[in-house]
Amino acid sequence: MTGGAVRQVSVGVIGTGWCGGIRAETCAASPYVSSLHIAEIRPERLAEVAAAVSPASATADYKQWLDQVDAVMISATPETTHYPMARDCLAAGKHVLLEKPLALTLDEADELVALAARQDLKFAVGYSQRFNPKQAYVKQCVADGTLGAPVSAMVSRHITRNLGRKIGGRIRLSPAAMEATHDIDFLMWCLRPARPVRVYAQEVRRVMAGSHDVPDCTWITITFDSGVVAVVGAGWILPPGYPNFSTTTIELVGADAALLVDDSHRDIVLNRMDGGVVFPLSTMPGERVGHVYAGPMAGETDHFLAAVARDTPVLVPAGEAREVMQVYLAADESAQTGAPVALDPSWRPSETAGTV
Repeated sequence: MTGGAVRQVSVGVIGTGWCGGIRAETCAASPYVSSLHIAEIRPERLAEVAAAVSPASATADYKQWLDQVDAVMISATPETTHYPMARDCLAAGKHVLLEKPLALTLDEADELVALAARQDLKFAVGYSQRFNPKQAYVKQCVADGTLGAPVSAMVSRHITRNLGRKIGGRIRLSPAAMEATHDIDFLMWCLRPARPVRVYAQEVRRVMAGSHDVPDCTWITITFDSGVVAVVGAGWILPPGYPNFSTTTIELVGADAALLVDDSHRDIVLNRMDGGVVFPLSTMPGERVGHVYAGPMAGETDHFLAAVARDTPVLVPAGEAREVMQVYLAADESAQTGAPVALDPSWRPSETAGTV
């Protein structure tokens, strides 16, 4: 890794739930961090995380420590908080790692990206699957020519309805925006400099529609200007056998080779007398297992800390996340209208297209 002189940085974490808890614990253990500050609106969770990481300060209001930190990691929910919190932190001159989604509209995303650029701030978005070794291997095989010219790609990701109901209960965002977004980002990362030019999607509403008014799954076909066609499927109605929510299959076919990736998390099986078969290490962010994490989020957190401390580039710049956002918004519009959506740099969702 190259970059400027290494320095320690002061870091704040906003929201210390599932993902924010991983971020805070990783920061607390990092030699790059001089002091850690956390903010959480649930008193019991704030006390729990504070006891685990011994922060310099712990509060319900991040603005109490914002002027004391160099960088901020935003892991707050609901997703409506992402834009105003990121805007506050960037305006205050802080480097930011923001969980997806980047924003709820392209105009908000553009404002945030421009704000970071004007101040030369590092602004990363939490597409943690780029830090998954299996997906990094796919990227490597495309980049080094192992597959030859890419021809087609497919990613199928499904999570359990427990998490689907949790997400659907706090904001009306579709599986395209909340789950397929990881895989759209992954494929665009692998296939660059190719750009998406057309999106066609269909959705199914049978389980979640009545209770949460969101689709059960969305299947998306993306055509790139290179001629590559990619299909991304995402759903959130799996039964509870995957207690931590994720199973994924990846296929990338090239002119010279095909790469098939099983990220289904069926390699560790726990069979209980009182609960049957479960796949205990199936989460995307990564459960803590003793001294390690079974997932990529801790590594992603370390990467962002190193980027700030060493002044090196971030792996997931917000500008790339903005391009991903354009694709999943087009998928939502296509699923509603039943027609393909042509993309160009100036495309915006139609005013009649809803959130899902």
